[in-house]
This record gives sequence, C-alpha cells and structure tokens, in this order.
Amino acid sequence: MNIRTGKTFSQSQKICNKIASLAIEAMLFEVSATPKPGLVDRNNCGAHKDMNFYTFMSSVAALHSVFDEMAFAGIKFSDSDIKNTFLELRKIGIMAEKLMFSATNNINTHKGEIFSLGILCGCVGRLIAGNEFFNVNEILNLSKNMCSGICENDFADIKRKDELTLTKGEKIFLKFGIKGIRGEAESGYKTVKDISLPVFEDLISRNININDALVQTLLYLISETTDTNIISRHDIKTAEYAKDYAKKVIAHGGIFTNEGRNLILEMDNDFNEKYISPGGCCDLLAVTYFLYYIPSKIFACS
Repeated sequence: MNIRTGKTFSQSQKICNKIASLAIEAMLFEVSATPKPGLVDRNNCGAHKDMNFYTFMSSVAALHSVFDEMAFAGIKFSDSDIKNTFLELRKIGIMAEKLMFSATNNINTHKGEIFSLGILCGCVGRLIAGNEFFNVNEILNLSKNMCSGICENDFADIKRKDELTLTKGEKIFLKFGIKGIRGEAESGYKTVKDISLPVFEDLISRNININDALVQTLLYLISETTDTNIISRHDIKTAEYAKDYAKKVIAHGGIFTNEGRNLILEMDNDFNEKYISPGGCCDLLAVTYFLYYIPSKIFACS
C-alpha cells in the first residue's frame, strides 16, 4: 500500500487493519457459535467429513492480509467508477481463495465468506475515504450498486456450457433460477437487512451472550433462506425441510428454552445424519456480525 504517504497513509493503514480484523473476527465467531445444525462448530464437524473446527482456524489465519487489501482497494478506487473497485476486489478474492486452499489442503471452508466479506470490506473502504460518518444502509446500498448486473454477467453463457463444466451455483441457477450468494450481493444483502440483522440487533440490545445471539440468528436465517448449499447436496424439497425445521425450533423458543435447546441438538443430529449443511446461511451470519459492529469499530479508531 504505497499510494498514500505520511499521515494519510498511516491513517488509511490503521483503518484498513481494523476493517480486516473485524472480517476475521466475524469468521471466527461464526464457526465458534455452538450448536449449529449441520455445520462445523465446537461440538462436531456437522454434515462434513473433510473439515473440522481446526480446519476453519487454519483457513481464517491465512486471510487477514487479503481483507486488508480489499479494504484498501475501496480507498484506492474511491474516486473512480464503482465497477473498478469490484473488479479489483475480485482479483484479490481469487488470491484469497488460493491462500485458503493452501491452508486447508484444498478444502473449501470460506469461499462464500471471502466473496461477501470482501465486497463489504471494499465498500467500507470506499465510504471511509470520504471521511464522513456512514451507516449500515449506506454500506448495503453501495454493495448493491457495486454488484448490480453480476448475475446477468456471470450466468450469461451457462446454457452454452457443457454440463460437466458447470459450477454448483450455475447448475442451481439453470435448474431453479435461484441466484445464491450472487443474488444476495446484488440485492444489497436483503436477507441480512430484513431478517438476520434486526434479530441480532435486538438480541445484543438485550445483553444476550454472543454465542446464543449468533445461534438464534442463524435459526432465523435457516428458516427464511432457500440455501443453495443444501440444494447442491440434495434438492429443493430438502431445503424446504430445513426451513420448516428451523421454524419449529424458533416456535419452541430456540436457544432460550430447554425445549428449544433440545430441539436444536436433535436438529443437529438429524442434519448431520442426512448430510444437510446450511452453509449459505452461516455465510450470511458472518455478514450479519460484520455489519452490526463495523460502524462502532471504524469510528472508534478514526
């Protein structure tokens, strides 16, 4: 980062480090929240045989520098077209995925979170370059503008591709029209804005401990999200099954009642046995955490 010098460089470096540290914290807190049905946590490996809690630790440890670069890309390209920022973020994201695969022996632990948190780090960097106060809605509106047209561009040629070369996301879009994490980004993370962030904000305002707040928020995400990770492993019917199961748990109090806690553990066993992993929802959980804390983290250090 040699574009800025003197005091301005020092300030930019400090802010980018804070942004990156929060992205890393979001990833760490997401995987640490326990119990998470079908997902890697401190209790078990969820519906996964190729990864565990420590695989995630190794992956996260490799990624701080790239989120720092993504935040600085927002600052660096703040005076140019927003699409230039997005193109730069994608380049850094490719490098981040290589670091992840190197740290995990080619296991995909964080591809979705690299994409989403990377975009948000870039958005925050771009906003902070103006040296003015901003809120979560402005971050989300900027991410929406930055990612506009991404689905049309990324899925433009899939009908002409050989089926064997299609990614899981492309296959799901082609069959069901579901856009997955690209659609979330293009919508300005509408699911987070409308569902998980209000739930998480309410729980934190009531001094609920962070683990229980994250688990309860995840249940709401599962209950409202048609998770493409579940569809890629199974089908739409299984994705709806997961949503209905989460709604049942919430109706019985979720993590805040004995009955609800027992149902979460039953849900975890059920999902693990049936190979159901709501991985898209855990990515949105990390986004929720990042967005909730980013204004206070940034303006506390600026």
